[in-house]
Amino acid sequence: MLSVSERLAALSPSETLAMSQKSNELKAQGIDVINLSVGEPDFNTPDHIKEAAKQAVDNNFSFYSPVQGYPALRNAICAKLKNENNLDYKPEQIICSNGAKQSVCNVLLAVIGKGDEVIIPAPYWVSYPEMVKLADGTSVFIYAGIEQDFKITPEQLEKAITPKTKAIILCSPSNPTGSVYTKEELKALADVLAKHPDIVIIADEIYEHINYLDKHESIAQFENVRERVVIINGVSKGYAMTGWRIGWIAAPQWVASACNKLQGQYTSGPCSVAQKAAEAAYTGDQTCVGEMRKAFERRKNLVVELARQIPGLKVNEPKGAFYIFPDCSAYYGKSYNGRKINDAGELAMFLLEEGHVACVGGTAFGAPNCIRMSYATSDENLKEAFARIKNTLAKLS
Repeated sequence: MLSVSERLAALSPSETLAMSQKSNELKAQGIDVINLSVGEPDFNTPDHIKEAAKQAVDNNFSFYSPVQGYPALRNAICAKLKNENNLDYKPEQIICSNGAKQSVCNVLLAVIGKGDEVIIPAPYWVSYPEMVKLADGTSVFIYAGIEQDFKITPEQLEKAITPKTKAIILCSPSNPTGSVYTKEELKALADVLAKHPDIVIIADEIYEHINYLDKHESIAQFENVRERVVIINGVSKGYAMTGWRIGWIAAPQWVASACNKLQGQYTSGPCSVAQKAAEAAYTGDQTCVGEMRKAFERRKNLVVELARQIPGLKVNEPKGAFYIFPDCSAYYGKSYNGRKINDAGELAMFLLEEGHVACVGGTAFGAPNCIRMSYATSDENLKEAFARIKNTLAKLS
């Protein structure tokens, strides 16, 4: 009998992509759906970055690049790390990939084996546990609820570590919660991890530039763990370049070499033209980054205010990214027209089909009491979306 592999059968489909697809199907039927399910900026890629891509085409950057990316891009990334984060990396420690998603997966496939445990704070990005499955590892979840701003404590971390722990994934600013670890909070976690020298620290910092605190803090700044930190980043979020598919790692040499070897066998280097665009993003005028961040912060303030006006939603104030992640469990057990809401997935589907607003239930993020709403859309869309959400939820009793 023909069948897919056990590896693939064990994977779950992406709930965020599934909800986006369902939203698009309704739109195709002529229904006015406001999509708050998508995790990408609604801005266009800045013009100077697009111009660099056009020039790259004219200059015939149409051949295979080095597996790890062009030297000019890796040098630009090293300069960014030094100038913005005060971190010293060499170009050979940088591996550029087809988006930060591949970068995370590369690292896990390179360092995790059968039976190895990977600590994942929950709520988490939907793909982390699935990538751990691909690597034959075991996910160990630490749950941090809304009452602790969705951030784990050093005590929780210490308790989760076992002799089998091989890695931890920290995402700050966070998808799906928007929570951001402060320097003091990261130091406290680093001090715990410093006592366990065999753990690789995967720091997903893809939302670095969408940060409403004074500045981004990286766990790589702490000397007691620096040699074990792998930074994940890219141009998708901060430069509105999701479709260009350029992510990267900054890693200890042994991890970088392993990822280079792995990537050389299954994708090789990322798109040559997109690399030249990414180089321009890092070396060019950074005004666009600040302008987009200001717009996101304004929208954040708007949606937090609007969401807090809806009875039954418990909302914290995110400090980064472009999501709110309210606790919606007050609506569980309620009904409308014989339709009972039992969990966040059913509530998200109810909001889509009854209110024509697309969100994502929190179960896929390891937080079954919550629902993710992206505010990466216009102020007008957000005002209309939350009016619909308020009216739709009011129908439940």
